Amino acid sequence: MGIHTYFRSLNELERIIRCPGKFKFEEHSVAAHSWKVVQYAKTLADIEEKNGATINWKKLYEITSSHDYGEIFIGDIKTPVKHASLELRQLIQQVEEGMVYNFIEEHIPPEFKETFHKQLQEGKDGSIEGQILEVADKMDQVYEAFAEIQKGNTEKEFVTMYRNALIKIKNMPLFCVEYFLTNILPDMVNDETVSRVDIKRITEEALADCQGKSMFDQWTSH
Repeated sequence: MGIHTYFRSLNELERIIRCPGKFKFEEHSVAAHSWKVVQYAKTLADIEEKNGATINWKKLYEITSSHDYGEIFIGDIKTPVKHASLELRQLIQQVEEGMVYNFIEEHIPPEFKETFHKQLQEGKDGSIEGQILEVADKMDQVYEAFAEIQKGNTEKEFVTMYRNALIKIKNMPLFCVEYFLTNILPDMVNDETVSRVDIKRITEEALADCQGKSMFDQWTSH
């Protein structure tokens, strides 16, 4: 009982593999994903601060480091399934949040319950910290899918994951998104490693705007 139970439960995140059921050249655990999201988020937050934003760093670290804790109870549900409908997504979230709530109530000492409920709740909201978490989470999808595509993995799900994550990132109204698209993504896409999949074309299509001009066109015109 007590906080020891919470600490010990963290080991389970190392055994939950992302994107289950699909062939992967390299597998990633939820624990590794959470660590990378923290790294992305702190750099994205630095970019926001340089552009005048005020960041609540305590909140940022709390929500990014704990954003997938609930997967201990429900596992990693593949994105296409999770987002098949708004109703299904809401039901999954309700189940996850309910199980986290029950875990806290059963195992966490009374003096820390409020803190844990705050830290382990869904962190993706309209705040700048919540939006940064959203971008960082999708960035890891981009990097994981890109690595598989680059290695020659032709599973369609990774192409879909890569494309949809880019679209989600592009639509987030943050300075760090513009920086990612302009300064980081081009280096990724222009990597010299040969792939059986046309990553540049997929990237271009995902980032094409309403006028038909793509962000990729802007890179090559510089």
